[in-house]
Amino acid sequence: MAAWSVGWLRTWCFLARQSRPLLAPLRTRCASGLRGPWSKAAALGLGATLAAIPITQKHDPSSLSNEALIRRAASLVTDSTGTLLSQTTYALIDALTEYTTAVYTLVSLYQKYAHLIGKMNSKEEDAVWQVIIGARVEMTEKQQEYLKLESRWMTALRLSEMAAEAAYQSGADQASVGTHNHIQLVRTQIQEARQLSQKAESKLAEVQTEELMKLKEEEALAAARRQASVEEAEEAYLRED
Repeated sequence: MAAWSVGWLRTWCFLARQSRPLLAPLRTRCASGLRGPWSKAAALGLGATLAAIPITQKHDPSSLSNEALIRRAASLVTDSTGTLLSQTTYALIDALTEYTTAVYTLVSLYQKYAHLIGKMNSKEEDAVWQVIIGARVEMTEKQQEYLKLESRWMTALRLSEMAAEAAYQSGADQASVGTHNHIQLVRTQIQEARQLSQKAESKLAEVQTEELMKLKEEEALAAARRQASVEEAEEAYLRED
């Protein structure tokens, strides 16, 4: 019995050695098959996992300091006040232009009236004066409108000046310099518009003075004509006597 067991064991070992070359390629193919798809799936899974992990950005501590936040806020204030100043400047320039146009319209009417003094009857003169009065009312309305806008513009100007000073004290030098340049620009624009309106007002005062002089001359001529008529009537009366 022991001899049979030893013989059977030797036979089994011999068969195992003979079958090893046949099983080796199968093990190799199975192992390579497992390495291919599974290794790719494992790599993709790892990449997706890494992509899902949030990466914290590094912030510059100086950008979150109190000084940096104050500078940023000061810059925003200069931007806002600059926008307000620009809008009020445009509105005021438009109002001054309309007022100047109304003044020159009145100047033209006065000049035409001055040329017609003594050449119109009372009805025609009343009609011309109605037109002049309407033009003067419109000019006054335009003047009140630009004066109201001028008050708003002055407020916007003061706000921009304070914002520029706050930016300078906060270290926002670029915002401060830009605001000062903007203030200088709008002041120049408003000054030019004011000069045009002042020139129109001077012209209006000039034609009004000329009108008064012509009226006085016309009144003197009318008085002289009346006096001459009276004297002629007296002479005729004396001749009849």
